[in-house]
Amino acid sequence: MPAAKSDARWSDAVPLTVGLWLFMLLIFLPAILARHPDDWVGVAIDCSTVILSISIGIGLFGLFRATAEWSGPSRIVLLAVAIFCAALVHTLFDLTFTNWGAEQFGGNWTSIPIDFRRASQSMLNYLCVFTVNVALFQFFFSRRRSLTTERQLAAAQQAAQQAELEALRLQLNPHFLFNTLNAISALIVTRRNEDAEEMTDKLSSFLRASLACDPTELVPLEEELDLTADYLGIEAVRFGDRLRVDISCAPDARGVVVPGLLIQPLVENAVKYGVARSAQPVTIAIDARVDGPNLLVSVANDGGAGLPSVKSTTTGVGLRNVRRRLQALYGDKASLSAEPAGTGFLARIALPIAAATDKSASGTSRS
Repeated sequence: MPAAKSDARWSDAVPLTVGLWLFMLLIFLPAILARHPDDWVGVAIDCSTVILSISIGIGLFGLFRATAEWSGPSRIVLLAVAIFCAALVHTLFDLTFTNWGAEQFGGNWTSIPIDFRRASQSMLNYLCVFTVNVALFQFFFSRRRSLTTERQLAAAQQAAQQAELEALRLQLNPHFLFNTLNAISALIVTRRNEDAEEMTDKLSSFLRASLACDPTELVPLEEELDLTADYLGIEAVRFGDRLRVDISCAPDARGVVVPGLLIQPLVENAVKYGVARSAQPVTIAIDARVDGPNLLVSVANDGGAGLPSVKSTTTGVGLRNVRRRLQALYGDKASLSAEPAGTGFLARIALPIAAATDKSASGTSRS
């Protein structure tokens, strides 16, 4: 898979290899100085072999990267053979280089042994260091793979969440529009043409505002309540004195951000199953306040049939929608409860406070 190679990066391998071998040079520097006492040229020439060490190490990374997509023991065997060959080549080079130094410079170079004991010791040292070099390649590669996987998983989860929220938005708007158009149709059938015209104008204004509000984004609670009040203004044309509204919002709750169009489905249900089914005036009360780390928003009506069952396939769209959106955005940290309250019904949303803006003023109240 191409992603495997992309996580084996030269930008990691080169400085890693250079740093490792310069560190090894620092460790062996006392021994090199002991070989060439008072001969700084000899020390410099002897130290220059680190260039070959770095080159071989980078070459091993090339093989490591080329086989990054391999799996199973075949890759391990290949890398082990490559490490052995790298150590062998470097050992032979050291012996040849020492022999060349003795022929060219004599002096201290002739005292450096060229025998099996030195060759075996060098071979072992190079095997260890090249193995560490490749192990560091694997460590950085695994770390990047892990980060890449986490990023891909996070991106996939975000995309899935965004898709779910967008689907819910597409479900919400037709649901509200269907109910409102039915109400306008009922006004026309009963020859309340002026009311139907007024409601159509208010619907047009509300739709412009609601379409500008993206339910996949968070908006200040104050804006959400203003939009809800606009919706209730539409319904007030339909029901007249039968609909009473009481909206209150604590000052410290105004700037708390909430998902757009979160409250409107609950209010719509309160109108449909409370006001519409009652011959008496019904009050829809909306209350918002901060309770510790949470924002509490309640929607209550004091008459009618209350809210529909969330198991309903036709009338429970609003409640299911709100629950799913809360789950998608907040997980188990948010909740929606809906239950009878006196002669009416109460729906209560609790969600964690994500952010707040200080908009100090007295609470909002409309009736």
